[in-house]
Amino acid sequence: MIKLHKWRRILALIVVFAIALTSSALFSPRLLAQTPPKTPTTELRGVWLTNIDSDVIFSRNSIINAVNRLETLNFNTIYPTVWQGGYTLYPSAAAKKVFGKSIDPSPGLKDRDILKEIIAQSHPKNIAVIPWFEFGFMAPAESELATLHPDWLAKRRDGSTIWKEGEHDRVWLNPFHAEVQQFILDLILEIVDNYDIDGIQFDDHFGLPVEFGYEPLTVSMYQEQIKSPPSNDPRETFWVRWRADKINDFMGRISRAIKSRKQKCIVSLSPNPLHFALPAHLQDWFTWERRGYIEELIVQVYRSDIKRFNAELEREELKLAKTHIPTAIGILTGLKNNSIPLKLIQDQVQEVRKRNFAGVSFFFYESLSNWANETPEQRNLALQELFPTKMQRPPSEGRI
Repeated sequence: MIKLHKWRRILALIVVFAIALTSSALFSPRLLAQTPPKTPTTELRGVWLTNIDSDVIFSRNSIINAVNRLETLNFNTIYPTVWQGGYTLYPSAAAKKVFGKSIDPSPGLKDRDILKEIIAQSHPKNIAVIPWFEFGFMAPAESELATLHPDWLAKRRDGSTIWKEGEHDRVWLNPFHAEVQQFILDLILEIVDNYDIDGIQFDDHFGLPVEFGYEPLTVSMYQEQIKSPPSNDPRETFWVRWRADKINDFMGRISRAIKSRKQKCIVSLSPNPLHFALPAHLQDWFTWERRGYIEELIVQVYRSDIKRFNAELEREELKLAKTHIPTAIGILTGLKNNSIPLKLIQDQVQEVRKRNFAGVSFFFYESLSNWANETPEQRNLALQELFPTKMQRPPSEGRI
């Protein structure tokens, strides 16, 4: 009985203490409202460099000038294309072996190592360089790669292979083909092995348009595993899921291979929003993020309407991703025939910051100042106001 009274007294004291705490000034709503928000100490400030509609990588001096400009504007990450238009933009033994060309033969590119030049200019300025595997599984229809390896090409149900990208005829390499997988892996690993890179990035082309996948090899693989032929409807749920899972498995293989060679090499991805990426291009990047295959995510949210832009930022998969890995937003700064208003760019950056994303990356370098209604000086001033001081990239921790 004495012990019972003792515990009652202790319980009463606990209740009194709890009431006192909740009514104290320390926990008053007014004081909490006055607490300043936590100031970010890191922010991704990236930009993509490509050789389409852009002269920036066609001379060493242009690269020097661009990197100097980006340093002045307080950028901290460059994503230069290294696999574009069926060619590498660095000397590649893997490409030479497969289709006879070790580097893009275009004037201004063929006798240079673009990646090496960009790294040499960027690293002394504390700008990270993450090579961008721009074309992924895609290639020009007339490329040496496509013409020398027709058995590597993905096909629709009717046997066709051509994919229209604007006015251009493209084809897709079959991501389920063992030789295609080995070729892609060889390209990736030679970059990882031979260059002082901070990471390597894949984008929305690292998948397959949903209408493809009817190659005899892929169909036989499916029949062997499922014991029935694939649906004639390329969007049938189980058929989509099976192909997406095969690409998931390959992405896991790539990620493990990269980390086994260079543990600190960031595996970055810049996909379309998931509600398009998975059903339209079999790219299940949310699974890649959940399984730890990627360590940085930059979702392309190229929207001209701020309400639609904000709606994409509120999607649950993005909220979940940013609790695990640095998750940033890709913002379109303009295309050759599509000027993006400066105010829209500024508003989108602010919306990204309001939601505590890891930062932004701009597509692409040329349109930071060109093709705009504003002058290059006005665009530069706006970028200086967006990034007034230098800031480090968010740290990426490998989870494999």
